[in-house]
Amino acid sequence: MSVRDIVILGCSSQQPTRFRNHGAYLVRWNGEGLLFDPGEGTQRQFIFADVAPPVVTRIFISHFHGDHCLGLGSMLMRLNLDKVTHPIHCYYPAGGKKFFDRLRYCCSYKENIHVVEHPVKKGGLVEDDGKFRIEAEFLDHGIENIGWRITEPDTIKFHKEDLKKLGIGGPSVRKLEKEGKICVDDRWVLLDEVSHVRPGDTFSYVVDTRPCSEAIELAKGAKVLICESTYLDEDRAMANEYHHMTAKQAALIAKEAGVKTLILTHFSARYRDPELLGDEARAIFPNTLVADDLRKFPFPK
Repeated sequence: MSVRDIVILGCSSQQPTRFRNHGAYLVRWNGEGLLFDPGEGTQRQFIFADVAPPVVTRIFISHFHGDHCLGLGSMLMRLNLDKVTHPIHCYYPAGGKKFFDRLRYCCSYKENIHVVEHPVKKGGLVEDDGKFRIEAEFLDHGIENIGWRITEPDTIKFHKEDLKKLGIGGPSVRKLEKEGKICVDDRWVLLDEVSHVRPGDTFSYVVDTRPCSEAIELAKGAKVLICESTYLDEDRAMANEYHHMTAKQAALIAKEAGVKTLILTHFSARYRDPELLGDEARAIFPNTLVADDLRKFPFPK
């Protein structure tokens, strides 16, 4: 089974600190690597995290503030240097096309990689390629800023004991899954009799926004929600002024959306200990985890 986890490559907000790098988040999932918002220094963080950059297959840019995109050019350059042969799909707000191009071609190098651009003009379904269903919504941050919702396909889970009792095995199982029924001893056995559907997991990513209905929609029923919590609630006025959220507000979104696990991130440099924000959120949503540079969270089926 391929690795399924979430690697925090950085969790700071506007500026890196002595203890936290610019934000960047890698989700290793079903044989792919989904990289969100590579800030400055992301390429180097891969080394410290002991993860090989060629695992990246898709890059998501929420918006073009520097702390969410300054590492894009160096990541593409690194993947080019590593001579990856798979396409690199890049998703970003269409209004930021000029910034994407500037970052992609910020220095001189011979481009060998195949970059597939997905500029997003409106909220809703962006792509469903059979591997992932990718949805986007525009958030409340003062500039075009996208939150992401990624869902894997549903899968069929067979009841082994039922199959054994009916003498169904090997190629017959594959045939049953493909055709929905199979004849056994002059009786048709339907797929539903010996299996159930396992709904695909959903990962949601919401950063740099005031609380809004779009954030809740993206997070509905997610197994994991990575959500910004730039400020403590005592600094809510500042959060509102700069179009950000507090830890309490992030927890309220997770609770209303029915999220299973909330991971807080994007911490202001004013807070040395991000567990202060974790404590605030856990008072409302107990299953809250706190990001830390190079920390890895499991994301099992």
